Amino acid sequence: MSNKAKEHPLSLLVAATAMCAGLYAVGSYLTAYIPSPWGVGQFRPAVIIPVFFAVIFGPFTAGIGAALGTFIADSLKHGYPYPGSYLAAVWGNLIGFYLFGWFVKNKFSWRRFVTASNITLTLANAIVAFLYVFLFLVAFSQNPTYVAWPLDVQIFFSIGLTIYWFVTMLPFVLLVTPLLIRAVAKAMPSIVPEDVRLHSLKEELPKTTFALAFLIPGLIMLIVSLAMSYTDFGSYVYTYFKEPATTVIRLMFCFSGAVLSALGMLVFAGQMIFWKKANLEKEEIKAEHI
Repeated sequence: MSNKAKEHPLSLLVAATAMCAGLYAVGSYLTAYIPSPWGVGQFRPAVIIPVFFAVIFGPFTAGIGAALGTFIADSLKHGYPYPGSYLAAVWGNLIGFYLFGWFVKNKFSWRRFVTASNITLTLANAIVAFLYVFLFLVAFSQNPTYVAWPLDVQIFFSIGLTIYWFVTMLPFVLLVTPLLIRAVAKAMPSIVPEDVRLHSLKEELPKTTFALAFLIPGLIMLIVSLAMSYTDFGSYVYTYFKEPATTVIRLMFCFSGAVLSALGMLVFAGQMIFWKKANLEKEEIKAEHI
């Protein structure tokens, strides 16, 4: 059995890229007016769309589709070709989803899917955040608020945006996208690479890997929330971010950490139940053949 992913014809890849861009633009625009606690940046569960296309159609389709989709959504929201998009968001989406597709292409496994999700979401969001703050807000638009901040505050702000996007995207990617991929694999197996079709969510995905993908960032979020409440780190944040923003930021870390940690524990418990059930079924089958 070959693990090499099925090569799609060029015409299908072009159509898939256009579909990825269109769906991502629509999905992103639907939540474009839900801001982050930092006042800039948006809630974007539509990230599941380019992740799905990366698994099914590969890195070029996902990277180009995501770059075009985010530019269309941002431009529609602002009413003109938005510089913050083509200076920052386009590049983070292009690089991040291309790398995700490359990471799982020809070597797909659900373990690699989880690892790629954590690595590429962190990298892509960091690229967008730092380019948006330093290239767009400071250098291009020369927004006086952000220009006046010391360098360490600008860096902290960029990291805060990265964290917000990561913790709001990861649950959708890990919980929704695998189900979508399995559904399409059953409904349209001819377009799904063989190695994706043959990997079982129940049997192949390590329960500890999947659970830790939620637990680790969740615990980090909780630690940051506690640090903001009970250490000098909170005083540092409150110097540059005033109420009610500071309370919202602290609650964001606390709520996100609690949700991700709870999801990690639920995933671990749920997979334990599935594994026990699968083992019982195997034992029953063996018993029938004795």
